[in-house]
Amino acid sequence: MSLENPRTHYTSQIDPETIGDEKVTVCGWVHEVRDLGGICFVVVRDREGRAQITLVKKKIDKEIFDAARKLVRESVVAVTGSAKPEGKAPNGYEIIPEEIVVLNEAESPLPMDTTGKVDAELDTRLDSRFIDLRREKTTAIFKIRHEVLRAVRNFLSDEGFIETSSPKVVATATEGGTSLFPITYFDREAFLNQSPQLFKQILMSGGLDRVFEIGPIFRAEEHDTRRHLNEATSIDIEASFVDHFEVMEILENMIAYVYEQVIENASASLENLGIELEVPKTPFMKVPYSEAIDIVNAKGEEMIEWGGDLGTVAEHTIGEHVFEETGESHYFITDWPTEIKPFYAMPYENDPLISKSFDMMHRTMELSSGAQRVHLHDMLKERIESQGLNPDGFEFYLRAFKYGMPPHSGWGVGCERLVMTMLGVENIRDTVLFPRDRRRLSP
Repeated sequence: MSLENPRTHYTSQIDPETIGDEKVTVCGWVHEVRDLGGICFVVVRDREGRAQITLVKKKIDKEIFDAARKLVRESVVAVTGSAKPEGKAPNGYEIIPEEIVVLNEAESPLPMDTTGKVDAELDTRLDSRFIDLRREKTTAIFKIRHEVLRAVRNFLSDEGFIETSSPKVVATATEGGTSLFPITYFDREAFLNQSPQLFKQILMSGGLDRVFEIGPIFRAEEHDTRRHLNEATSIDIEASFVDHFEVMEILENMIAYVYEQVIENASASLENLGIELEVPKTPFMKVPYSEAIDIVNAKGEEMIEWGGDLGTVAEHTIGEHVFEETGESHYFITDWPTEIKPFYAMPYENDPLISKSFDMMHRTMELSSGAQRVHLHDMLKERIESQGLNPDGFEFYLRAFKYGMPPHSGWGVGCERLVMTMLGVENIRDTVLFPRDRRRLSP
């Protein structure tokens, strides 16, 4: 179909002072109808906000007035008319309509309220995500997510990184373990990829030097928490001829830049959510693993022996300690035990029990994991074997280390967790359009 009067403006683009007598057409959804007898107000909503359509019975065509009164909420309409200043209306103007065209009438009742007056449970919202996205607070999150990913791309491109894409269907596990989704690939078994790790390292052997990827990862972990997903978006980098300290610096600078760009470019969305962001100060505090477990053990809420992993309670304890010390929410935990890090993490030459690895933390959860990688073939093969894995399954990967692999380092950041912690979102599913978790496979 073609519109007789195609959209001329989003609702946020109309300024009656500069438009003058020019006719405008806005297209969107009927957010609200207020019929006061002699006057009727219709609020039309599009992606960028709302516009008030004002119809005074004595001053407007009776057919248009009667049609406006009968509009069904969430129907799709196109409204053409003149924009006039009105301080009490959304965006400071009202539209006096000459034509209201119903492009598609919505059924009633709606699956859920879109005005924000009646709240809905998360599962209800996700079941009707197409309606939930019409709520301005929901849309605001995804506008901010867009700005986050745009900022990441701009920052890494300016730092000399090349954007790449790795396969999501693979023949072997990236990190070993059982957290894999098996699939049938013609006549053999394959898996959904857990991480682009092995492939971005192979690219270092290919001489691309600095690469990044923004793409999906899949983890078949039976978590049922507010911060875990089975399909997530990972922001990954790998860089040659740099150590773990240098990629930590790239990471903290990227996080600060992302916050700057969100503040600058998504101010309306932040205001909609009632959030005032501050740019994290760099450099982030670095807490060695040994010191981290001392902090946890000193609090006495739980005791961790050297070599043990850090759970949720421990992460919160360390995060609060760092916040009290620095006033900042982001920090690094460095120098992890080699034994509990993946086989590709490089051990220190003078102390092989400790690896050149790090996690970047927010005071509430882990956001990123990284390390300097093992770039020596024989050492890497030994590390694979030491973790109970069969090197034969990694032959495609190991071959790249035989013919001149440079020293290299990298990290991965969870996009959803980054957005979640930035905005103080309670449940990670709110940062994904169509989340995939242990229980949800549709829509």
